[in-house]
Amino acid sequence: MKENFIISIDMGGTKILSAALNTKEGIICKVKKPTSAHEGKDTYIKKLSEIIFETIETAGLTKEQIKAVCLGIPGSVDPYSGIIGVAPNLGIKNFNIKEELQNVVPFPVLIENDVNIAALGINKYSLAKTAKNALVVFIGTGIGGALIFDKKLYRGSSFFAGEIGHMIIDKDGPLCGCGKKGCFEAIASRAAIVKTIVKDIKAKKPSKLTKLVTPGKQIKSKALANAVKLNDRLVIRHITAACEVIGRELANVTNLLNVDLIVLGGGLIEALDKFMVPKIREAFKNNALKDAAKVCKIKAGKLGEDAALFGGIVLAEEFLKIKI
Repeated sequence: MKENFIISIDMGGTKILSAALNTKEGIICKVKKPTSAHEGKDTYIKKLSEIIFETIETAGLTKEQIKAVCLGIPGSVDPYSGIIGVAPNLGIKNFNIKEELQNVVPFPVLIENDVNIAALGINKYSLAKTAKNALVVFIGTGIGGALIFDKKLYRGSSFFAGEIGHMIIDKDGPLCGCGKKGCFEAIASRAAIVKTIVKDIKAKKPSKLTKLVTPGKQIKSKALANAVKLNDRLVIRHITAACEVIGRELANVTNLLNVDLIVLGGGLIEALDKFMVPKIREAFKNNALKDAAKVCKIKAGKLGEDAALFGGIVLAEEFLKIKI
């Protein structure tokens, strides 16, 4: 009897990462494509269907072996209706992606917020047994969060829980993709950090990244990490400033929720964890209440980009009542 699998897809702000996996064998295949959301919703659905079938083919599986397609989406989603409320970094609003994708693939489609689905994976496969209450924060193109209370994902009354990236921390700050000013992610995400670096480079301040500042070219996390290794003072200054903001906001949330553990992930942390995490911890310590801080550990996630992929297994179990 052939084993069953799911297709798990992490819809990032700059990429679509797809994988075929199950509990027994783990991830047997990955396919990655650039994100193309701003080409329009129809094109995006087409790209998703293409990557699903490419993943199945590359993995050497049959359609009958695929029991679900699970999407992690960077924005507000209703996992029951399948509607994306708003996904600022994908340029999508009020779109029933579950229904539209279901029309072109013969598998059950499930959706969840990208950090929520990553938190499901972290909670099941890598969360310390002693940690019952956790905050998961992914820092990449944007900043997303998820809450684990008593070892269970907390989605909130209208599925908005954990949207830490849209806490307003400076009412006169930069415009965020959500339409508000001064959101956490508009100040400390990779996109925000890059924006400040590019502004300084255009003002003729020296940086190892100067050659990358060209129209239509993105400065990604690996480029920032390389600049830090080369002791680029401009890049180091802006990332350090972001770490101060991140640590302070994590302290604020911890003062409110008193969690045991904060798990950091996302492309920026994966590329720069050894540089950023100690600075974030220091800022956290300086701003959190002592009794809240002493029980809370801050760690970089062990699963990396695979967290959201493994979370798909947990999502399928919850919504379809199946073991994969």
